[in-house]
Amino acid sequence: MSEERNAIPLIITGICSILGTVGALWWYGYLHFAKPEDALLLSDFTLLKTVPGEDYKVSLEPAAQVAQCIDGVLVMFDTEQKGLSGVLVNNKKKAVRCIGQETPQKLEP
Repeated sequence: MSEERNAIPLIITGICSILGTVGALWWYGYLHFAKPEDALLLSDFTLLKTVPGEDYKVSLEPAAQVAQCIDGVLVMFDTEQKGLSGVLVNNKKKAVRCIGQETPQKLEP
């Protein structure tokens, strides 16, 4: 009854199971490895709807992103990571439009 078992196949099976699970989650889109280019995509933005007669609170400290209306689309720039910018989109990847600035028109001579 003092039979010794080899633990190496159990360890290899456990490691392969973990790698297989991570690979399957990545393949089907449940796991995403973030890159610096995805930083704005991963930031959370929430719309605070204003209702007459109700108060809402926001932080006095400004966000690290600033927005500008360019060609009728809201473009966001990150002030902490130089050169990082992107277009603000909804959950269906539709660009958020601006109405504060007229869309530039092509001038014909």
